[in-house]
Amino acid sequence: MIQEQTLSAAAAGEFTIGGDLTVNRMGYGAMRITGQGIWGPPADKAAALATLRRTVELGVNLIDTADSYGPGTSEELIAEALYPYPVDLVIATKGGWERPGPGQWTHNASPKHLTEALEGSLKRLHLERIDVYQLHAPDNAVSFEASVEALAKLRGQGKIRHVALSNVTREHIERARRIVPIVSVQNRYSFADRESDFIVDYCEQNSIAFLPWAPLGQAKEAHEAIKKVASDLKATPLQVALAWLLKRSKVILPIPGTSSIQHLEENIAAAALRLPQAAYDQLATVSHPPASLRG
Repeated sequence: MIQEQTLSAAAAGEFTIGGDLTVNRMGYGAMRITGQGIWGPPADKAAALATLRRTVELGVNLIDTADSYGPGTSEELIAEALYPYPVDLVIATKGGWERPGPGQWTHNASPKHLTEALEGSLKRLHLERIDVYQLHAPDNAVSFEASVEALAKLRGQGKIRHVALSNVTREHIERARRIVPIVSVQNRYSFADRESDFIVDYCEQNSIAFLPWAPLGQAKEAHEAIKKVASDLKATPLQVALAWLLKRSKVILPIPGTSSIQHLEENIAAAALRLPQAAYDQLATVSHPPASLRG
């Protein structure tokens, strides 16, 4: 049971990103604070701002966002709610997608676009340097090396502290690491979606943070399996899913997102949930076909 525990992301333990950014292992994903279709402002801006402020009150010091969430809206809300930022807050953002409309996502990881995207993120977040800047996804129309080299160049200019990747294969990671140090990888991953299993292992072997998105998966059978474990532990399915991720590897930093303080507190409570080995093993056998990438 976790109801009596003090709510704090610190209960999940710590991980140091890139050798110099120590964060609590329960983070927050800021995609859902935007409007429907991840487009435009939220229906309730005051609630979104309150959720962001409650996030840092609960000890979260890793917030993940992207310039494409809104587009721009998520970053603007983060700055409005939290700037000037707590000294230990790490904001990780991304570039490489364009948004022609609600629910629509198109690739653009050209060096020109990534440079413009970074400048936009710096302006919206009121920062001179992004702590962790992620290539949102490889772009088949652009050389992957050219995309990474553009981020390496911006790092050299002092506008990026650390370079990271999202929605990638192990081959992408290895190719990128030949150009610039990679401090984190963000892929879809959960107890029920294990396609990136070997990437998690690779990250652990190389002290690279792994930020999983879609922590519940989508299969009905997966939900049924986790419902039973959650009932036994007097927790919610999402709490169990997050606890499974925390137990899976020391490099995993879950970043569950929500626009509700109630759901936020539910998520943070999972930082204190210790999953029994038998329950962990049971959930590790559940799987379903991978869904499309984004995150």
